[in-house]
Parts: sequence; C-alpha cells; structure tokens
Amino acid sequence: MRYDKDHESPDVVDRRGQTYRGGTGGGGGGVVRALMPLVASKFGLGGVVVLLVGYYGLQMLAGGGGTTASVEPSGGAAVAPGTGAPDKEKAFVSFVLDDVQSMWASKFPGPGGYKRAKLVLFSGKTGTACGLGESATGPFYCPGDQQAYIDLAFFNELSRRLGAPGDFAQAYVLAHEIGHHVQNLTGASARVHKAPQSQQKGANGLSVRLELQADCYAGVWAHSTKAQGLIEAGDLEEALTAAAAIGDDTLQRNATGTVRPETFSHGSSAQRAKWFRRGFDSGDPGACDTFSGSL
Repeated sequence: MRYDKDHESPDVVDRRGQTYRGGTGGGGGGVVRALMPLVASKFGLGGVVVLLVGYYGLQMLAGGGGTTASVEPSGGAAVAPGTGAPDKEKAFVSFVLDDVQSMWASKFPGPGGYKRAKLVLFSGKTGTACGLGESATGPFYCPGDQQAYIDLAFFNELSRRLGAPGDFAQAYVLAHEIGHHVQNLTGASARVHKAPQSQQKGANGLSVRLELQADCYAGVWAHSTKAQGLIEAGDLEEALTAAAAIGDDTLQRNATGTVRPETFSHGSSAQRAKWFRRGFDSGDPGACDTFSGSL
C-alpha cells in the first residue's frame, strides 16, 4: 500500500509507554478480565483470539461507567517511543485512519453527517469508557467514547501467529474497527445490542451480521484506494487472507479441532472474505446490508 510515511493525524492518541493508573471502570474491566482467561483456555491461542471472541463483550459494555486514562495526543513528528527514530507504524495507522474517515465523510449512510473517531495507541492496558482495555483483547472499538483502540504489537501476531502478513492486512483491521464506529453513528450497533440474547448468538445471529457488515464497510474503504492509486499488487489478497484467517471456524478448528457454529460471534472465514470482497467490488455502503437474507 502506498502511503505518506511522514503522515500525522490529529485523531491518533498515543498512550504507548504510559503506565495505566485507574480502577476497572465500574465493573466493566472486571467483566473483560473474566472473559479473557475463559477464551484463552478454550481456544488455546492466548489473547490473540480474544479479538474475535471476547472483544464483542467489551464493545457491549458501552456506557457502563468506565474510566478513561487522563492522557493527551502526543505532539510533534511521529517518533517511536524511547528510540528517537521515525515511527513508521504510527505514520501508517495515522494515514489509514485519516483516509478511512475522509471516505466516510463523503459516503456516510446515516443522518447528521459523519463524526470522526479517535484511534488510541496503547501498550499493555489502558482505560476506556467501556472498562479496562488490554493488549490481549486485540483491537477493539468502544462506542461509549467513540474511540478505537490498538496495541500495535497485534500486527506481529496477525502476521506470525495468524498467518496474515502485509500492510493492507493491517489496514483492513483498522478499517473494520472504524466500520464499527459507522455502525455506532447509524444506530445499527444499538439495535443489535438491545435485541434479545437469543437473537444475537449463533452463526446467523445479529452479532455475526454486525461484524460482517463492518468487514463489508472495510471493503468499501479498500475500493476507494483504487481511485487514489494507493493499492498495490497483492494488497487485496493480503486483506482477504486476513479476513479468512480470523474467521470463527478457522480459529476454532486450529485451536481445538472442532467447529461450533452456535458459538460464532464474527462469522466464518468464507463469510468474512465474502463480505469484505462485496464492499471492495461495489464501493457502496448500501451493498453491506447483512441484516437481510442469508449470509
């Protein structure tokens, strides 16, 4: 992917290297911490799969009285913490974030216009309006403060442990999280979260449909990179590989040898790749209606 290697974004909040001090956020963080060992034990891949299984639980804790650490965006040029060297990762995620949000400013499907999200970079753990966020949770979006969170070490896990290398795979992850922000603004997230649990669960449940729509929204952004000349040979394949690598069925099969569709929360590998590709081929958010018909 072509991008400005000196790019800076006013919407990136850099908390890396900062020590988190605070409570668990009115019980929200406690719920998240309780989920993580269960997921890690069940799937055997440590915190990586919490991105796909546990972070939805964190997302649903919006408005739960969480505390956010008192920090401010770092100023000046992007410099890797403690090195004095150019921070290529920060420049990359800053560029992708701004490009994704610029696209949504022109394509936003809901009333009232698009409101930009913040992207918080952290290491270890950090406070959020949804409770305590931790690296083991993987990238996540908190609707309570309208911010996406990521420990950039996740990109190493994405490449090495999940087998999805490449900068466009990383861009897909970021665009997916901003897709959740779009759903928050349109009210789609709230409608899903208010539905009975019986309707949210399972391979055809509302949780999976919400996640697949975010994948499709990521594809819509990827489509926009073609006109800008940002996408390079192999980039689309990187994103599709990442989408397939983090399907519920693939993660479950690799971890336990068993696939349990009734426990799906994000969709199968085929579904995730399919809906990303649908957004990429159409470039139209209207093509991302995962709530009608079959998946």
